[in-house]
Amino acid sequence: MKYWFSDGAFRTIIRNSAYLGSGNVASALLGLLALSCAGKGMSPEMFGVLIVIQSYTKAISDFVKFQTWQFVVQFGTPALANKNPRRFRDVISFSFGLDIASGAVAVIGGMLLLPLLSKSLGLNAESFWLAVLYCTLIPSMTSSTPTGILRAVDRFDLIAVQQAAKPLLIAVGSVIAFFCHLGFAGFIITWYVSNLIGGTMFWWFAARELRRLNIHGALRPSLFEAARGIKGAWNFVWTTNIAHSIWAARNSCSTVLVGIILGPAAAGLFKIAMTFFDATGTPAKLLEKSFYPEIMRLDPRTKRPWLLGLKSAVLAGGIGILVALVVVVVGKPLISVVFGYKYLQAYDLIQIMLSAIVVSMVGFPQESLLFMAGKQRASLIAQALASALYILLLVLLSHAFGVRGSAFAYFAGQCLDVLFSLIPTLWVYRHRNLLGFSIPIESTK
Repeated sequence: MKYWFSDGAFRTIIRNSAYLGSGNVASALLGLLALSCAGKGMSPEMFGVLIVIQSYTKAISDFVKFQTWQFVVQFGTPALANKNPRRFRDVISFSFGLDIASGAVAVIGGMLLLPLLSKSLGLNAESFWLAVLYCTLIPSMTSSTPTGILRAVDRFDLIAVQQAAKPLLIAVGSVIAFFCHLGFAGFIITWYVSNLIGGTMFWWFAARELRRLNIHGALRPSLFEAARGIKGAWNFVWTTNIAHSIWAARNSCSTVLVGIILGPAAAGLFKIAMTFFDATGTPAKLLEKSFYPEIMRLDPRTKRPWLLGLKSAVLAGGIGILVALVVVVVGKPLISVVFGYKYLQAYDLIQIMLSAIVVSMVGFPQESLLFMAGKQRASLIAQALASALYILLLVLLSHAFGVRGSAFAYFAGQCLDVLFSLIPTLWVYRHRNLLGFSIPIESTK
């Protein structure tokens, strides 16, 4: 481990993960507080409806949006390293244009689709119109350009601030709604306002950093003109968009699908279990967010980025084992205290899904390594196969075994995703000498 930490890039990944971790710890605790207030302030059915509405808007935004933050990191980080602000400005303009276009499509599509699904989602007249209101948040949820800017300029501390600020606002609003007995409408309105303010913070931070770097005019949307000067731009954004849509079908849409098959109450239980699963997988997400920008500064033909991925995977796996043991010990009493005994069945789901934590954490570097090597289509195919099998298992096992079947399907889906991504990753590593690399930059950290 002493030798590992002598690697400057590895130290940078750990440092940036620590920044993000500080925000995510606060986010997780405040998120639990918000869910606790909502769970205790409403019946399980209405709590499930609230979760379904939130999950629906997130699923629509995830399904439609382009992964513009990955585009900014992929093309913008080398531009900054080579002191080419004009190219970086073009990257931001193109990325911003994609955010605006996809946000418009997503909000219109979400509102048009909602009347067709309202009965299946368990929405009455009042909750339907509140769900329509919540759909207007979708454009802010589809925008990831500011996140990419902050990652490219190495301002992970600002990302951590935003990640803590938004759940703080949601938690405060939930506490007010709980003690003032504002009911379902109070919770959804406070969550709406908090998400809106939190999303605006990202744009303010990004604009401030661009001014600090003396990069002007970047936040002027430009799709076709800016893309002409960026070779491979459309290929990259469409591939990552399709890959993320597949991810959305496997993750964000899961709670909505469980709600349609088993009802809002089951969706609420599944959401609680997913919240614990997401919290335990946070270390891998933090490492990935700092790992991807760092390896984009390295040559994929050398062993260094691949060894960096192996070190990060081992570190994440070790953390995953420790986190899983903690959840086994404290999960049941924590659910009882935070949500109440009526939601204790969620612990059974957590026990089933817990086995996938270490697997998913060990496999986190694979997607970033494939993107670094320009093999995003291989990642797309792997995710598509794993997601198709997961959705099939989710429908079949939910019908056969209820909400426990949904948990078993989620566990199987995570394992399939890591396994299918491992195959192209190993192939690319074995043939790394054949990779093209047009911008040879090395990290000097």
